[in-house]
Amino acid sequence: MQRILWADDEIDLLKPYVLYLQQKGYDVLTTNNGQDAIDICNEEQVDIVFLDENMPGLSGLETLTDIKQLHPTLPVVMITKSEEENIMEEAIGQQITDYLIKPVNPSQILLCLKKHLDNKAIVEEKATTSYREEFSDISYLINSATTIDEWKAVQKTLTKWELQLQDAGSGMTEMLRMQRREANAAFFKFVQKNYADWMTQHPGLMSTDIFKNKIFPMLDAGEKVCLLVIDNFRYDQWKAIEGLVSDYYTVTDDSLYTSILPTATQYARNSIFSGLMPLQIQQMFPQFWVEEGDEETKNQYENELIASQIQRFRRHDEYTYHKVNESDYCDKVIARLKGSKTPLQVIVLNFIDMLSHSRTESKMMRELCSDEAAYRSLTVSWFRHSPTMRLLERLSQLGYKVVLTTDHGTVRVDNPVAIVADKNTNTNLRYKVGKALVCKAKDTYLMEQPKLFGLPSPNISSTYFFCSGSDFFSYPNNFNYYAQYYTGTFQHGGISLEEMLIPLITLEPKK
Repeated sequence: MQRILWADDEIDLLKPYVLYLQQKGYDVLTTNNGQDAIDICNEEQVDIVFLDENMPGLSGLETLTDIKQLHPTLPVVMITKSEEENIMEEAIGQQITDYLIKPVNPSQILLCLKKHLDNKAIVEEKATTSYREEFSDISYLINSATTIDEWKAVQKTLTKWELQLQDAGSGMTEMLRMQRREANAAFFKFVQKNYADWMTQHPGLMSTDIFKNKIFPMLDAGEKVCLLVIDNFRYDQWKAIEGLVSDYYTVTDDSLYTSILPTATQYARNSIFSGLMPLQIQQMFPQFWVEEGDEETKNQYENELIASQIQRFRRHDEYTYHKVNESDYCDKVIARLKGSKTPLQVIVLNFIDMLSHSRTESKMMRELCSDEAAYRSLTVSWFRHSPTMRLLERLSQLGYKVVLTTDHGTVRVDNPVAIVADKNTNTNLRYKVGKALVCKAKDTYLMEQPKLFGLPSPNISSTYFFCSGSDFFSYPNNFNYYAQYYTGTFQHGGISLEEMLIPLITLEPKK
């Protein structure tokens, strides 16, 4: 039973209200002065306080100050006869939860309680009921999807419910996880059947099309554009932070695009900046391509690839490129933007990628983001407190449209599958490229002729294997050790909705 404390110097006149709330199932404690209210809060478990603003002795505002010092999260609703602006500003400054103007009626009181005590339960119950009602429709959407646009609708629908049900009971979240697994299994079959055709007939935007179909048309229209690439960024992470950008930007396009395979930085991000498939990069610009076995950083030539794409399209766009790996450098980028008239800014933020890797390597980080909901929460915390918010503010002030996107997403893995490979095979857990690869797992995608898929071959006999769903590759040697170590981590490189169908968001600066 939820407990209310009501403090009012005319509390005896409020007995009908108290009886009404008791009939509604609330336990109501009462007092006629501020000091007793403070004492009750210190001695009793109270869920919410109704506090009269005008009481003899300690005033309502003074009582509020003392209660908040000791119980900062306790909801306090101020009830006042006065509508004076300075009183309300002071009360709001003291972090009141709500306020009511006398005379109040029972319905107002009950509505206030529903709003501040029962709101979460009501919202969760409504979301749970709505999801149950839509469960069959989602299953039909999954089973009937035959185009990439229909799969994008599946991804958006599942993401919507994951955000709405993240605080719901375990039964609902497990049902949703089952639908996500069902969707990824069906999406894998769809990609397996159609991916080869995509090399000649793109299903909407892919990695190679971002500049050609999105950035260049904006520049041609006279817009100032910032391409903001957040590495390893999923659609659910975007939806979690969407509200944070609303002070500076309006979302005018909330789209998804398809990452090429492998969904890894070396391939997908280099394809964005070059407008070419990896094999084309290797053939046309061998000086900019780093092989899997090389120790060089795989994405160190992004600036050169951007320049090559602009030149290849016979364009003369001025642009500035920044890669941000730490907060201090982001502050320097913000400073350099002051008064900038350069029509194109390209900024890469690597924090989410670093978060994903540190979560694998650090026990503490595993605890902090133990599942998708926690991973989203940590993303929101980073975004809110990092210089990224100041970066968006500066870009908005300068009139830049922002195309916010990523090179690939990431998926939480929990099922190891054995693969036999030689010592020169790459280390990525979601895809393998090498010679004499042997994997008997059912739901893996084998590319025996990489050139047909726009991929380079480190050796003449090289093939690619891709994991699906939440699988990850592990070698027979020390299989159990590595299976345990990587289970529950976030990985990329393979085939899943989370990795391949990723955000491509257009933000319009607010005037």
